[in-house]
Amino acid sequence: MAKYLIKANYTAEGAKGFAHDGGTARRAAVEKMLASVGGRLDAFYFAFGDTDLYVIADLPDHSAAAAVALTVAQSGKASTNTIVLLTPEEMDAASKRTVAYRPPGG
Repeated sequence: MAKYLIKANYTAEGAKGFAHDGGTARRAAVEKMLASVGGRLDAFYFAFGDTDLYVIADLPDHSAAAAVALTVAQSGKASTNTIVLLTPEEMDAASKRTVAYRPPGG
């Protein structure tokens, strides 16, 4: 499975729902959502600043990650930004690949 960092922000309506249900209920709902697409929750943190929530999830593929993002967006109560996370080993493999590239003007 691949790891994804999901950054989420609540709308005003979503914040009202969160305030009613609480943090542990929100974590349980996210765990259930991820499991429904074959994934699992790795980390779940609320935060101050320009992002309300950080989730690290193991998901089977990009399609599952996209399905999660679409479902959350369709609710109208939160927005997400999904980032693919790479392990050091994956970066080692990437650094050994030969890539045909010509920079602009080169």
